[in-house]
Amino acid sequence: MATNEVSANDFNSRVWSERVFVITQDYEIKGVVFMPKTGKRNRILSDILNGEKKFVAIKNCELKNRLIPNRPIEIHDFIQLNINSIIILRPLTENDINR
Repeated sequence: MATNEVSANDFNSRVWSERVFVITQDYEIKGVVFMPKTGKRNRILSDILNGEKKFVAIKNCELKNRLIPNRPIEIHDFIQLNINSIIILRPLTENDINR
């Protein structure tokens, strides 16, 4: 492994992950966000919204177009979402997974 690479186990030991449901004007997004283990686990989503970063990285995403509901759901390994475009950001529930 190169010196700048991080193993999956090392990465997972330094971050918390949270499955999320995000609503923007155009999309409903389901995916996973990550935060460094520097604070309390229950503050992950608040820290994302109140932090200094302008974008949030979301992995393993499903994007459903809200304006054209019959459009096929898009699947992406990774997206960067501008914080200002978020209307709702919350933990993903079982009801969201089955929709």
